[in-house]
Parts: sequence; structure tokens; C-alpha cells
Amino acid sequence: MSGQVLLIACGAIARELVELRRRNRWDQVRIQCLPADLHNRPEKIPGRVRELIERYRTEYERIFVAYADCGTGGQLDRILNEFGVERLSGAHCYEFFAGSGVFAALSDEEPGTFYLTDFLVRHFDRLVRQGLGLDRHPELLPVYFGNYRRLVYLAQADLPELEEKAAGHAEFLGLEFAVRRTGLQPVGNMIREHIVKWQS
Repeated sequence: MSGQVLLIACGAIARELVELRRRNRWDQVRIQCLPADLHNRPEKIPGRVRELIERYRTEYERIFVAYADCGTGGQLDRILNEFGVERLSGAHCYEFFAGSGVFAALSDEEPGTFYLTDFLVRHFDRLVRQGLGLDRHPELLPVYFGNYRRLVYLAQADLPELEEKAAGHAEFLGLEFAVRRTGLQPVGNMIREHIVKWQS
């Protein structure tokens, strides 16, 4: 597959990557996603990414990983360094969706901030309420979220129904609520830089 690029990605950003591929006419890019639920078990992410790199590295001219560190404590980078594969910069998806400068400013403004993306707003009940056992043990809420002060919804799409849901999630957690509309430009620019570099 000469000239083809494989994008190994977290399932939590699949919708956004498909949209970026469409907007930018990245016809040479194939997207291969891993389950979003791996975010609850980040120690498994490096091994799963390795499996895909080893499976596809002879089929594609380039492989790029659409993960940040995502709680792997540097283990993902160790795997990628073995194969000379690059990834999105940042510690987690909140940073590459917002852009590093905006995210740093939000963190400085209120270190006790819990972030949601469009995906996490949609799947909050499964990943947070049920995933953390809060549906069965609501007494655990202050254990998990006692050090947070606000919830910031980083909105990739301008959808009032998602903003309404995000506000409800903030209320459930007992946190102040704020919205920052990021769109797809920050993460799109990061990926575009790599594609342009490879084509030059």
C-alpha cells in the first residue's frame, strides 16, 4: 500500500477522526481504532498498540498513533520508540482537543478540573457512573471527585443537547460547570502537520 497511512487510534475519538478525514480528504489515511474502554485500563494500551503496529507495519508506508500518553506513564512512548512511530503530543486527549496553550491556561485557572469530551458526555453513564461503580455505591462519589471543583466540557461539536447533558453530569458530580468550544482544529492541525511532513 504505497503512500498509505495507518492511523491507530483510541475509539473515544473515532467520530472526530472520521470527520477530519472527510473534511481534509485524507483518502490515503486508514483509521484502525482500539476500544475506548481501554481508558479504564491504561496499562493495556501499549500492548494493544504494539499488536497493531506489528500486524500492519509491512502494509503501510507510515503509521501514526492517535493517542496521547493516556495514563500509560511513558510505556506507550517506549513501544513507539521501538518502531520509530510518532503519536499526538500531550498527556491525554483533553490536551490535544483543547490545544496545549488553552489546556495549560484552564489547568492553571483551576487545577481541580474534571474534563469531558463529546464522547465522554455521550458515554458518561457507562464509563463514569457504572465504570466507577457510582450507580451502586454513590457514597464513593467524594472519594473519586472530592478534590475537583469544576467540570469543563471541551466541545468538539456545537450541539445544545450535548451541552445540556454535560451540565447534568456536572450537577451529578456536584461541580461547577463551564464549556470551552474547541472544535476539531487543534487536533486536526497536529495530524495535518505530520501528513504534510511525510508528503514533503
